[in-house]
Formats: sequence, structure tokens, C-alpha cells
Amino acid sequence: MTDTAAARKRTRGGGGAARRAERTSKRIDGTPPILRRIPDLPILDEAALEIIEHNAETILEEIGVVFTENPAALERWRQAGADVRGERVHIPRGLARKLCATAPSSFTQVARNPAKSVEIGGRGLVLAPVYGPPFVRDIDGGRRYATMADFETFVRLGQMSKWLHHSGGTVCEPTDVAVNKRHLDMLFAHMTLSDKPYMGSVTEPSRAADSVAMSKILFGEDFVDQNTVMVSLININSPLTFDATMMGALEVYAAANQACIISPFIVGGAMAPVSVAGTLTQVLAEVMAGVAYSQLVRPGAPVIMGAFVTSIDMNSGAPTFGTPEASQITYGAGQLARRLGLPYRSAGGFTGSKLPDAQAGYESANSLNMGLLAGVNFMLHACGWLEGGLVASFEKFVMDADQLGTLHKMAAGVVVDEEAQAMDAIREVGPGGHYLGCAHTQANFKSAFWRSDLLDYRPYETWYEDGAPDTMTLASARVAKLLADYEEPAIDPGIREALRAYVEEKKASMPDSFS
Repeated sequence: MTDTAAARKRTRGGGGAARRAERTSKRIDGTPPILRRIPDLPILDEAALEIIEHNAETILEEIGVVFTENPAALERWRQAGADVRGERVHIPRGLARKLCATAPSSFTQVARNPAKSVEIGGRGLVLAPVYGPPFVRDIDGGRRYATMADFETFVRLGQMSKWLHHSGGTVCEPTDVAVNKRHLDMLFAHMTLSDKPYMGSVTEPSRAADSVAMSKILFGEDFVDQNTVMVSLININSPLTFDATMMGALEVYAAANQACIISPFIVGGAMAPVSVAGTLTQVLAEVMAGVAYSQLVRPGAPVIMGAFVTSIDMNSGAPTFGTPEASQITYGAGQLARRLGLPYRSAGGFTGSKLPDAQAGYESANSLNMGLLAGVNFMLHACGWLEGGLVASFEKFVMDADQLGTLHKMAAGVVVDEEAQAMDAIREVGPGGHYLGCAHTQANFKSAFWRSDLLDYRPYETWYEDGAPDTMTLASARVAKLLADYEEPAIDPGIREALRAYVEEKKASMPDSFS
């Protein structure tokens, strides 16, 4: 008997062994993007929406927006019918909205594992991790500058997190690699250590071009030309300024039919008015100008309306998170995005706390839930954010990622089919009984309640005997478990080698720069 035949014979009838293997296998089941079956929260009435939309058009026409150091952009606007005075572009009433109408209301971002591709728009919500912190924090090493090894660890955690749908972009800023080269290593990590969708680089137009080129190696040139495989974050320098670096990256991505998040960076009282209505007006004006410009580059290019919103502490000048005003702006911007017919990006696990403590929990919970109810379609910073975005925390990453499961459960709404009505169970138990052993409970208990994979529900005595671990200690243990269970997703060796060769060649072609 051959080895293959013997193995086949041993496999047949081995139900017990198969079940034991399944229980011990290092597999993590992912979940598809959230599909909301609950209504959005409409905080603005029709009259308020019309006032904000009218005032945004007035800003574009009378005040204008600035496109700095970008003659090509100014010429595009001039050809489109805008009044260009120096670097300031005055956009006639109605022109920006007309241009925005060519952008799709939803689109698919394709992952290298097709089962993990995501639809962005409509009633969906895609969750992506923290973006941009130069520092990291963990329970052992404390707060320190991020390294490439830290970045790779976060990508592995993202791959293993069942509630996250997206690998993200600059999950932390690896400061041990030159500024002009680190994007290559980050992209390589996303492409090889994860098979979820990822984001491209925006810190310089040539780095956006590298992102497109590496994506063509990963997916194939023709495939990238015809499909969206990247989402990238284009921040507006609020108030009303579009710098050449970000616009240059937008031009690269739009021309390649890759998606951009057009996102004002709003700190109320500093970069926008202190009032909710005034901030929403400025946000809408900036978004319409940015989206319209993307459509001048390539009509039909996929875009997402972004709104990163925080207020400011008027005593210290520090940004604040999880506040009622930020929630009101996020809800209102969602209504405006839907009226524009665009996917919407906002919210996240925001906090100003320095540690994954009670403040972090309160502020992050407020921010995550407002995103769900605001109709957000793409949530960046969904897990790992600390200290106003300066720090990416390993423990908070898994704490937040665990809580993202509650968003999935809430979004599903309340089922009222015959099984959910549970009338047979109520009849079976009757007055004075209990439901633990009834047929309905036995049939549904595994899926009836969302359950945390992290939080401690044990009795006091059991918890105390186990060392009385706090949540950060439990999170540190979960980080270690996820990393121990991690297995790199399969990739064609030829593609991996071609990606590595591209990275090495590009790095060798230029000296290191740390500015």
C-alpha cells in the first residue's frame, strides 16, 4: 500500500480525530463586512441640510479653495469653468456637485484572497485598524518609537482579528526605516503577511506610484487597470487648502482607478468653526471640492467622503474625543454623504487617553457606536488608537478588535421570525420554570448571545486565584496567543519574489532620507 493510499484509508471513518484536529487547528474565522439592518440616526432635518448645502456652495463660489504649488490642478479647474485667481479656485455654484455625481455610490475593493474582498458603500461597514502613529505601546516595553518589526506585528494581528475586514495602511510609522523607503516595506508586509485588502502610500506622489506598481505585480497589470485593489487616505489641509503632495497622490490613484478617501482633518475651534453647523458646512465644501477634482482627473474614479472630526480643549489646546459635538458632526456628515451619493468614512476607536484604561474605553465606545449609527461605510482607526493618534497600542488593538463584534451584532437588528418569537419555548416552560434546559435554548444557545473573546466573566474567586488579571493583562495574553497561532497566508512564490525584487531595486536606487 502506498503512503498516499494508507493516509486515505486512515482518514476515512476518523470522525473523532477530524473533530480533534479542527478544535486544535490554528484557524481564525473571519467575518464579512457589516450589513446594517438598523436605521441611521438622522440628526438634521431637511431645512438644516438645505441650509448647510447652500452655504457650502457659497463658500466654494465666494471664498474659494486653494490648490498650492499645483499648476496642473489649476489648469484642470480653469478648463472645467472655475474662476482661478492665483492659487485660489472659485467654483461656480453647482459645478462641484455636478462633478461629484460621476463618482460611484459604491465599489468593490478586491483582496488577494477573493473571499476577503469588500464592498464599500450602501448599507455596509468595513472596519480597518489605526493609521499613522509614530509611537507604539505595549505592557512590557511601554511607549517607544515604532519599528518595522512592530508594523509587521500589527499586520499579523490584523490578519488574525476576525472582526477586522481590512489590513489598513500605516498602522504605525516604522521610524527605523528611511522616510523615502519605508512605504516599500510596509506595502510588502501588507501584501505578504495578510490576504485582506490594504491601503496605499500617500506621503509623496512617487510613493503612490510605487503602490500602484507593486499592486500590479501582486494582482496583474490588466487586473489592476480594471479593478480597485487599494483605498488610500487623502487629507485636506483644513481650512480650504489642498496641498500639492496629497493632491499629487490623489492624481496618481484616480488616474489608475484606485479609490481615495477625501477627508478634511477637522479640529473644531482650530481648523473649523466651533459650531456644529459651521463645521459641517466647511466639511461639505472641502469634500465637494476634493471629490470634484478627482473626477476631473478621471470621471468615475472611486472616492469616499471622509470626515475626521474632533473638538479641542479650550484650556490646554489638546484634541478631545468621544464628545457629543463630534458625534453630532459625524451623524450630520453621514446625512450629507448620502445626499451626495458617496460612500462615507468616519469614526473609529478614538481616545485621548495615554493608556488602555477607563477613559480609553468610554471614549472609544462612544466613537465606535456613533460610527455605526452615522451610516459610516469605511471606518479607519477602528482598533489600536491611543493618545490622540500618536500611539498604536498592541493591547488596545485586541481590546478594540474584540469590541468590534458588538457592532456586528447591533447592526444585525432584531429578528422576529417564528423561531425568534420563541412561543414554543414560552409554552414549554410556563409559569415559574426556567429556560436553561428547554428545546429552544438548546437549539440556539451557541449563537444567541455575542460573547467576548477577551473580557473576564468568571466568578471573583476563580479570577483572584488566577492572579486577578486586569483587562490590559488579559489583552497582552491575547496578543501573544494570536501571534503564536498566526500562519502566513499562502502566496505564489514567484509573485513574492517579484515584490521583494521591486522593493530591493527601488531602495538601492536612492540614498536614505529621514526628512
